[in-house]
Amino acid sequence: MNEESFRFKQFTVHQDKCAMKVGTDAVLLGSWLNPARANRILDIGTGSGIIALMLAQKTQAEIDAIDIDECAYLQAKENFRISPWFERLHIIHQSFQEYSEKSPERYDLIVSNPPYFHHASKPNGESRLNARHNDLLSFKEIVEGVKRLLVPSGIFCLILPSREGIEFMELAQKRGLFCNRIVKIKTKPDRPEKRVIMVFSYDLSVIREESLITNDMNGNYTDEYIELTREYYIGLKQNPDQDSSKQMPFSSSSLSTGK
Repeated sequence: MNEESFRFKQFTVHQDKCAMKVGTDAVLLGSWLNPARANRILDIGTGSGIIALMLAQKTQAEIDAIDIDECAYLQAKENFRISPWFERLHIIHQSFQEYSEKSPERYDLIVSNPPYFHHASKPNGESRLNARHNDLLSFKEIVEGVKRLLVPSGIFCLILPSREGIEFMELAQKRGLFCNRIVKIKTKPDRPEKRVIMVFSYDLSVIREESLITNDMNGNYTDEYIELTREYYIGLKQNPDQDSSKQMPFSSSSLSTGK
């Protein structure tokens, strides 16, 4: 294991070309999703391709993954090629805005770990900047594109920081996409929620709220987190300070933002 690659139970993610490395957000979203009924899936802003790969492991769906960044496109293309599911994984090098306007494809499930840092100062490096900031893909553009590509019975699922999640939910509702389910994620029981996983559809309903705590008060991984990720992580142990922590893309103290 090294910084240029990350090995899961059934696949390896190389990350030497793309700006955003394997991170907690993507792993949480990919682990939590249960897309058994989906026949066609779209991953918006795939980065290294990790979410698409995680979904390929647990479904028989055809999966399209899109990214405007050339380095991310090349990285995901390589990771798909060496995976056991290369015949079902398709990488697209194009902006989501253009793709959603021109593509005839329609999807049962659309997923995203989108850029969101429009309230914060930008990191150095153009590729990393684009991956983490929504200047090139706004929340409004995501919602409009999803509505073009999602089948009437389909769902859209994404992960965001809590504050941005509220903003996205309000914007989506005004445009006819409604949040049906939300998972509030904490790093420890006594800390405020850091991230939210949200599920949207065209159906207006009471929002089902859930919670997920990744670490206990001592910093050990919770049983629910270990169970959630057990099909992916190799030798994940309760204590992050044990040797298996070298497999982990994050610390117990904070949620990271890789792809």
